[in-house]
Amino acid sequence: MTAEPEINSAKPRPMRADARRNRDAILTAARATFEEEGVLASLDGIALRAGVGNATLYRNFPTRDDLLAAVASVSIETALAEADALSRSLAPKEALAEWLIRLAWTLRIWHDLPTCVASAQTDPQSSMASACAALIDRTGTLLRQATLSGNAGDGATAAEVFELVVALSWAVDRFGDNELTARRRVSVGIAGIFRIIALDDACLGAPSGAVEIAP
Repeated sequence: MTAEPEINSAKPRPMRADARRNRDAILTAARATFEEEGVLASLDGIALRAGVGNATLYRNFPTRDDLLAAVASVSIETALAEADALSRSLAPKEALAEWLIRLAWTLRIWHDLPTCVASAQTDPQSSMASACAALIDRTGTLLRQATLSGNAGDGATAAEVFELVVALSWAVDRFGDNELTARRRVSVGIAGIFRIIALDDACLGAPSGAVEIAP
C-alpha cells in the first residue's frame, strides 16, 4: 500500500514583538508622510521617520505598491462598507451614483494616489491591483443593480467604470477640489453611465435623454 504524503500543517510563526513594532512604525510613518507629501514621497524618508533602516522597510514592503496597499487597506475597507450601506439604503441609480462620487473622493485621499492606482491596473502583480479588485467588484455589483432597474446602460463594464472614476479622481486631486466641487465634477463625469442606451449606440451618436443625477 502506498503511503499517503504527509500534509504540512505547521502554522506560520507569529511575528516577533520587535518585528511587529517595526512594521507598525513603518505603517504609521508612511500614513503621515502620504498625508503630508503624497504617495510618491521618498521611501528612504519614511524609513528615517519610522526609525528603522532601509533594509527593514524593504524586508516588510519590497515595493512602493506593497506599502501603499497596506496603508490604504483601512480606507478601502471603509469604502466597501459604505458601498454595502448605500446598496441597502438607496435606490439602484442613486446608490451607484453616490458610490462613484464617494469612491472618487476616497481615491484622492493622498496626493498622487490616483496615479498609482491607474498604474497598478496594468500590472496584475501589483499589490495595489489586488487591493483595488474589491472596489471594482463592488462597482460591478452596484452597476448591475442599476442596469437591471433600467437606470443605467449595459455597455460599460465595472472595470471601465472604475477606470473612469480613477481619471475623475485624478482631476479632483490635480485641481485641488473641495468635497462640493469634487461632487459636481464627478457627477458630470459619470452622467453618461445613466443614459439608457448601449455603448455602441452612443458611439454612433444615437440621440437619447440623460437621467438626471441627484446631488
